[in-house]
Amino acid sequence: MNTIKQFSIFVENKQGKMAELTRLIANAGIDLRTLSLADTRDFGILRIIVNKPDEAEALLTENGWAFKKTNVIGIKVPDVPGGVAKVLEALSAADVNVEYMYAFVNRKPGRADTIICADNEQAALDALAANGIEILTAEEAYDI
Repeated sequence: MNTIKQFSIFVENKQGKMAELTRLIANAGIDLRTLSLADTRDFGILRIIVNKPDEAEALLTENGWAFKKTNVIGIKVPDVPGGVAKVLEALSAADVNVEYMYAFVNRKPGRADTIICADNEQAALDALAANGIEILTAEEAYDI
């Protein structure tokens, strides 16, 4: 199974907390590859993918940040009308629920890479492969 390690980090919705977290990561020589922030009035959940996930996990633990590590799937979505629809239709046809998703910039022109968290990883991977949808390898994601 070729999944990508993502960290969902609990961040207080207070001035400077995001700066503190991202500086901690940067000072450890870890590069952010993607990020997505969902927030409420009091807190946010920062989802990140980094180039050195094992080091990031140790760093977050050592510094007392509350987080959850999740396996997610990276998809190479053609940057054309209907590209995302094809992915979601393939997953829906396989009875795979997408819990959340976010897109990110890739250096490759013509692609809109997307991260998904699905309720059944293997079924999602099988459905994507059966529909000719390319998977972004963990190595590719960590090296974007």
